[in-house]
Amino acid sequence: MKALRKYLDKIKPQFSEGGKFSKLHSTFGAFETFLFVPDKVTYKGAHIRDSIDLKRTMSIVVIALIPALIFGMWNVGRQYYVSIGESTDIIKNLWFGFLKVMPIVIVSYVTGLTVEFIFAQIRKHEVNEGFLVTGMLIPLVMPVNIPLWMVVVATAFAVVFGKEVFGGTGMNIFNPALLTRAFIFFAYPSVISGDSVWTYGLTSTSKVVDGFSGATPMANAASYAIDKIPDNFTLFLGNIPGSIGETSKLAILIGASILLITGIANWRVMFSVIIGGVGMTLIFNVFGANPYMQISPLTQILMGGFMFGAVFMATDPVTASQTHTGQYIYGLLIGMFAILIRVLNPAYPEGMMLSILLMNAFAPLIDHYVIESNIKRRLKRATINSKS
Repeated sequence: MKALRKYLDKIKPQFSEGGKFSKLHSTFGAFETFLFVPDKVTYKGAHIRDSIDLKRTMSIVVIALIPALIFGMWNVGRQYYVSIGESTDIIKNLWFGFLKVMPIVIVSYVTGLTVEFIFAQIRKHEVNEGFLVTGMLIPLVMPVNIPLWMVVVATAFAVVFGKEVFGGTGMNIFNPALLTRAFIFFAYPSVISGDSVWTYGLTSTSKVVDGFSGATPMANAASYAIDKIPDNFTLFLGNIPGSIGETSKLAILIGASILLITGIANWRVMFSVIIGGVGMTLIFNVFGANPYMQISPLTQILMGGFMFGAVFMATDPVTASQTHTGQYIYGLLIGMFAILIRVLNPAYPEGMMLSILLMNAFAPLIDHYVIESNIKRRLKRATINSKS
């Protein structure tokens, strides 16, 4: 590593202002900070000394996503071999899933980083590490049968119109990974809905073993086939059809533990999302107008991408509310709207995606009213104290 550090220091002047490759300054800086911890510090103005930076933060989130990624690879292989009736083992499933999932991961990173590098060069800004997480989240919320060219188009759209037009990392209003999924959902609905998209190689004309349909629990619930929804333990383990990284709640909880222990994710948002989902489900249970409304709160929380969204999407520090009170309100509304959309509009079975994007738009407004309320309360208290 010392030799590499010396080599980078040697060629660095060529990429600095006035150097032969000065136009590639942002690109060189991105590779340098990827390999080594940046040595830049703040010298003036108000600032806080801390050991954490954007690079470390993003790295921890990626580590927290690894359990879901590994399980997703294993599950891709398992679902495929089960669909064709072949015997499997852990290694066989994992290797098959690795070969099918890694191309999606690579395409996601290459596309997103290419767009970010281009914008950094045009603006003459540094390339931030924000896409390290987004590039991993995008494959995890996709079905395994997704065409790679669609991942390219959707990722480029999300990075350009959901992030860069707002100013880049830290300035975006919407979660780029969810925006990628939303783009595919509305532009190419056939590749992200139905029973055949969740199992590799499965099509409407595929020959599969008896009893295998490829239907997800969300699809069964939307069609009122409640008896076909797996039991809660199976939903928790996640060996069922679904998006690559969203099926195993065990893997998601491992990731949540890493984020909470390290202090990267906000527990208020996670907690309030769950409370909102449980609360809305209990309200529907009271009415029980159809079979979907009668599903238990635990089953609702374990189905689909609810847990994944609560842990990795809703907690995005850029697009979520910033005030403590606002975070409770923000998370509560996400959980409530997610279940509301699921139950009342089966055309959008995965309500978590639309719910988080909707609340991303309202997060600044929530914070505004929370701050205004705090100001009015303090002014009132100051007035009372002055009179006394």
